[in-house]
Amino acid sequence: MKKMLISMPDGSRREICRDEAKIEEILKELGINPEEVIVAKNGRIVPEDEAAGGSDQLKIVRFVHGG
Repeated sequence: MKKMLISMPDGSRREICRDEAKIEEILKELGINPEEVIVAKNGRIVPEDEAAGGSDQLKIVRFVHGG
């Protein structure tokens, strides 16, 4: 099983061994609310229902919104 590299919103990095799963599931496992972040997979912004795994690189960015 290959390691997936994840850049966390706080700037830290994590490596996890994970079979392919929806990004939403991975975020929940990491304790991150999918409604509060944007995820880039291999440099491209992707929806939460896209799958990731293996040697993919994820960058999780927390966004701030207001009205």
